[in-house]
Amino acid sequence: MPFQRNRKYLRERVSESLGLLYATHYPYRQFATIRGVRRSPLHQRLAAMGACHGELAGWKRPNWYAPSPELARYEYSFGRQNWFDRAAAEHRAVRERAGLFDQSSFAKFEVLGRDAARVLNRICANEVDVAPGRIVYTQWLNERGGIEADLTVTRLAEDRFLVVTAAASEVRDYHWLQGHIPRDSHCIATNATSAMGVISLMGPKSRDLLQSLSPDDLSHEAFPFAHSRKIELGHALVRASRITYVGELGWELYIPAEFTLGVYEAIVEAGGEFGLAHAGHHALDSLRMEKAYRHWGHDITDEDTPLEAGLGFAVKFDKAGGFIGREALLRQKQAGVARKLLQFRLLDPEPLLYHDEPVWRGNALVGHITSGAFGHTLDGAVGLGYVDLGKAPEAEAGSFSIEVAGKRYLAEVSAKPMYDPDNQRIRR
Repeated sequence: MPFQRNRKYLRERVSESLGLLYATHYPYRQFATIRGVRRSPLHQRLAAMGACHGELAGWKRPNWYAPSPELARYEYSFGRQNWFDRAAAEHRAVRERAGLFDQSSFAKFEVLGRDAARVLNRICANEVDVAPGRIVYTQWLNERGGIEADLTVTRLAEDRFLVVTAAASEVRDYHWLQGHIPRDSHCIATNATSAMGVISLMGPKSRDLLQSLSPDDLSHEAFPFAHSRKIELGHALVRASRITYVGELGWELYIPAEFTLGVYEAIVEAGGEFGLAHAGHHALDSLRMEKAYRHWGHDITDEDTPLEAGLGFAVKFDKAGGFIGREALLRQKQAGVARKLLQFRLLDPEPLLYHDEPVWRGNALVGHITSGAFGHTLDGAVGLGYVDLGKAPEAEAGSFSIEVAGKRYLAEVSAKPMYDPDNQRIRR
């Protein structure tokens, strides 16, 4: 990030990072220095609710919620940490009722101009030349077919798009976007990250809660999945996008920064009737793992292709103008992939998965876990991992085990999400 060139920042952060180099690398270890360089409009209010903030790309983000602010601190270990039960309750609230996530740290880019659709369609593997109000999940690929970015593109108007990507890859993705806009095109990109707060409202009661605050029709028929539009909410006009990273009915609300706190207050005031709970990024991670949603930097990288990662549904080979990486993917499609990303669940509910655990089939080492978390609905540790199809040609059959701290544990495996594989919960 540009602010990380600040000399005062570097002096304090480098002193800590050097000291941690040979320290015990506990899971979820958080930096103690330079916390709060970037804060969402909701930061103070969430801290008062007991938010235990983590740090990412300078942002303080709620990772979990303690019973009271003075208890909002990590107690590190390699087993279940002190936040495990709290995150489990947040997880269940989202599955059963409604959960509120502060996702203001999302990177947000606006792409404008009469050539915007053509330019973006060349960068994106999926078809983004869609009707205004549609949301498209897509990847940006390199010439080898590797995944450079994983994000959504929302068409706001004929000549205007909103790209939403992860906080950690804001600089990287913005650089990739700007670098692939032809100089002679009528198209520009602007970084609008700081202009908007984002509140995600997820869960089976999210519609009822939002509908109680808005005169707009939020029914499935009037507001289908993967659609976005401006709605009245409380005293504000916000962009509501019906999309999810947790596998439940829900909306991401994109709110002008100065209105974010007021919208939050309206939601919380009405939320008691619907069992609303605040939820953090640890719950978000366990929810997305159950749904087998990929995470860029762990499950998908610039060395992994959509075909290997099970994301072929988001690739439109026949769209006009093609896309970067198309020829490499066509060659791989014709030859067949050599490895495949699968979802695993340990049958023993005690061990935990983080990442890089070896995957075995019988006595053959066939892959490794790319990311893991405990699935509180599935009642076991869940992980995503690539399997070498040369060593395990029938990837979804046979006896798989995952090695945790030198011991192997039996695991079930699936190419489809183990939670709601038919997407019934998000499309209702």
